[in-house]
Amino acid sequence: MAKIGIFSRNPFSWPSQQLQQAIIYYGYEPVFLKLSRIVNWIGFNDWKATSEGVNLYELLAMIVRPIGRCSLEEAIYRLDALHRLVRAGKIVVNSPSAIEKCIDKFYSLSLLEENGLPVPKTVVAEDANDALEAFHKLGGDVVVKPIFGSRGVGITRVSDPEIAIRIFRTLQFYHGVIYLQEFIHHGKRDIRMFVVGDEVVAAMYRESDSWKTNIAQGARPVAFRPSDELEEIAIKACRVLGCEVAGVDILESPRGYLITEINSQPGWRGLQSVTKVNIARKIVKYVLRRAKS
Repeated sequence: MAKIGIFSRNPFSWPSQQLQQAIIYYGYEPVFLKLSRIVNWIGFNDWKATSEGVNLYELLAMIVRPIGRCSLEEAIYRLDALHRLVRAGKIVVNSPSAIEKCIDKFYSLSLLEENGLPVPKTVVAEDANDALEAFHKLGGDVVVKPIFGSRGVGITRVSDPEIAIRIFRTLQFYHGVIYLQEFIHHGKRDIRMFVVGDEVVAAMYRESDSWKTNIAQGARPVAFRPSDELEEIAIKACRVLGCEVAGVDILESPRGYLITEINSQPGWRGLQSVTKVNIARKIVKYVLRRAKS
């Protein structure tokens, strides 16, 4: 029986279990792997890359869940290991190049803007004084985000210039990059669309009691049917970044739709609760189509 690998920090997590069940449903054998356990063999005839003793070159395909907390060196190595598999013709979803683009908010947002997609006004700097100038140009009401991060962790809204400069100087002192985005009045909700291939398979509003709309921060999923325009925006954004499976986050602003983030390793438990579509099966069916093409 052909095997499909699932790179996961926790095989017992809800998304991992959903993928396992979907792989079995389609008649294949799921194999859980860890990115932290990848061993690359160079100059050997029989072995090239393994994870916990599994020969990765013998797998039909691999699905990558979050790469996990790690140092910069570990992150680069893990992505380099995935790049090596892709160069060898192995199916890896999402590809390491897509993951690299999406985990870097500056990289992804600049690519989206360069390709004509709507994004919030954003300024990225290293110097605290430059950031303070940008703070005022953005209207004195901004959201400060870590350039790498997810689930709304580490994001704060700042509208006081005295607090702003303290934050900016602290980030500069610790050699952080200062990522500022205009605050968008969005009615305490945003839109999450789940893209698989060239299809939006499900979507939801994320409604909150605060300006943060992440499910992990307490927002509530509400069923939502996106318009053709919204679907086209989401699909084009994924094409620009090379994402085959992604969560696309969009705000409704006074000047129209704005893409805030593309998540290349999205969770979907909240979304699954408000849709009849089996999202894990959609993912696995797409991966199998790629593997057989």
